Parts: sequence; C-alpha cells; structure tokens
Amino acid sequence: MKIVLADDSVLLREGLQLLLTEAGHEVVDAVGDGPRWVDAVLDRRPDLALVDVRMPPTHTDEGLRAALAVRRRWPEARLLVLSQYVEVSYADDLLATGERGIGYLVKDRVTDVDEFLTSVDAVAAGGTVLDPMVVRQLMARQSRPGDPVARLTPREREVMALMAEGRSNGSIAEALTVTLGAVEKHTQRIFAKLDLAPDDDAAHRRVLAVVRFLRNTSAA
Repeated sequence: MKIVLADDSVLLREGLQLLLTEAGHEVVDAVGDGPRWVDAVLDRRPDLALVDVRMPPTHTDEGLRAALAVRRRWPEARLLVLSQYVEVSYADDLLATGERGIGYLVKDRVTDVDEFLTSVDAVAAGGTVLDPMVVRQLMARQSRPGDPVARLTPREREVMALMAEGRSNGSIAEALTVTLGAVEKHTQRIFAKLDLAPDDDAAHRRVLAVVRFLRNTSAA
C-alpha cells in the first residue's frame, strides 16, 4: 500500500519509513510538520496517512488537527494517529469524523512490530483500531440511559473492547481463553443488540459496532 507519514523526529520518521518499506509498503512521502502532511495526503491520496500528534510549532495537538483537516476535505481518508501519551479526547475527535479507517495508537505500540503492522493493515482496510489504554479509559465510562450498549453483558463488553483494539476473532478467542465459535456467537449477539442488520457487510458491521459502542459512552 502507499503511505504518507509525518513525524518531526527525523530518527523516528526514518525508522517508520524503513519498517513500513521492509513490510512491503511504499512510503510516498515523509514530512516533519502538519501542513506539509495535509498537502501531501490530499495531493497523493495514499492508502494510509500516518501522523504524530505532537509536532511543531507548539508540540501539542498539531497532528490531530491536521488529521481532522484531512478528514473534512477527504472523508474517505484512512488515518492512523500516533501519540506519546493517552488522550481520550483525541480518540473522541477522531471517532466523530466517521466510521471507517481510524486508528489511534500510543507510540510505544510501534515497538511491537507485528502488532503495529497489523494495525496499519486494519486501518487501511477501513477498520477501527484504538490503543488498549485508550479503550480501557473509554470503557470506564458509562453508557447513556436507554442506549443499546447498556444491553451488553460483561463478557460481550470484553469482546467489544478487544474488537476496538482491532483484534481478529481468533485473537479475541486466544485472549479470553475461549473457542473461536464462542467468540463468533458473542459477536453475533453484539451485532443484534446494537441493531446492526445481518445483511450488512460483515467487516463493516464490525467497524460500526466498535464505533457505536465507543461513541455512545459519556463521562460518568
């Protein structure tokens, strides 16, 4: 796939470029600030746009604002945002931009190369991938009164949390020490409780379930 990335650290930028290239991807542009990243993404229309949250000049949320700017002008953009720290509000902002192709990971996650590359593939394919630390904080919130999320059992919420991390059914089964069939039954019940039609594309239903679950929570 073709990727445009941005990070103000030359070392990390070149490291990411090397990692992605060795995995068979093509990094078509690598820049060090938000405005140039926005221009490159909109010009090249890559399969995935990867950006660090904190970049010049203030090193606060320039990358996030750049990602939101891209989504406003190109709603179909697949965006993977990297952050040094967990900021749940960033995940909220990203989830508010649409249902497909959203990722938010803590930078430490990049050190697990296989997991990181799996996340890259998942977001590029239109999935939603959130860092486990972000998911835990979102899960700590309470669902709004009357929301379908309140129908989920504790086990179904566990399955949802792992789905939000971008895990496959097989990976969820391994994490929960249950059979693949059990996970599939849980996911079908989750889809039903969240009022997701069975005739929808299975992968899309999975994304919709995650986004609906995480959006329909509010601060306790």
